[in-house]
Amino acid sequence: MLLFKTLNDLQKHITLLKQKGSTIGFVPTMGALHQGHLSLIQKAKAYKDVVVCSIFVNPTQFDDAKDLEKYPRTLGRDIELLEQINTDILFAPSVHEVYPKGLDTSLSLDFGQLDKVLEGAFRLGHFDGMAQVVKRLLDMVTPDRLYMGQKDYQQFTIVRSMLEQINLDIELIVCPIKREQDGLAMSSRNTRLNVKEREQATLLSELLFYTKDNIKNQSIRALKKYALKRLSQEPNFKVDYFEIVDGKTLQEIDSIENVDSAIACTAVFVGEIRLIDNIILK
Repeated sequence: MLLFKTLNDLQKHITLLKQKGSTIGFVPTMGALHQGHLSLIQKAKAYKDVVVCSIFVNPTQFDDAKDLEKYPRTLGRDIELLEQINTDILFAPSVHEVYPKGLDTSLSLDFGQLDKVLEGAFRLGHFDGMAQVVKRLLDMVTPDRLYMGQKDYQQFTIVRSMLEQINLDIELIVCPIKREQDGLAMSSRNTRLNVKEREQATLLSELLFYTKDNIKNQSIRALKKYALKRLSQEPNFKVDYFEIVDGKTLQEIDSIENVDSAIACTAVFVGEIRLIDNIILK
């Protein structure tokens, strides 16, 4: 595996690869890698892409400075994991490399309501920072395909809108959520849960699977009421939302009959750790 820390070195190598006819698959991450991340890389390798994985903890998408400070940074272990699955390239730039002085990396895009609901209602400015860094990294890596995970459903929905708005010829491939044996969605934040919190956190996926199993015989209102009641009964939980929404617009729905796709999604603080999860209902 090749490791690049500067844009100049990375782009020289990618230019040579493209001259040889290689396609570039890109997996952007913030590190603290787990099997969910690695599954994206394996998907890219299945497409016969030369795979670039980036590790960059992006400061512009954290609305809480303490959360940025506490975000796990495990570069040495990440490198070992990437080498084990034969990742081709790791790009690990500094903040200065991604946001050099004098370069305007801001975006002026209209996401409609996509960035104002769900996560957007609780993490002000998060998606502006996310879109900014994804666009910047795409400019740096110049991939043919971009691989993202379903767990950050709203994130890839906004990225898809961004690609369409600025007419970037990059194929977006979304990969299913990877879960632990007990159902908990894999996340870098899981490592910050203590033993009791880790056990409690499985309630999120239990309620999502319950919703999927009962969506045809119970109303959306009843399912949401049940889930919110169960979550609120946990003394260590603080619920931001449990919603059932249109899979394209992310707007709340009353029935899945009149939409092409629907998802149930939730965000909950388990102790001090905020977890998100979702499941596709239709």
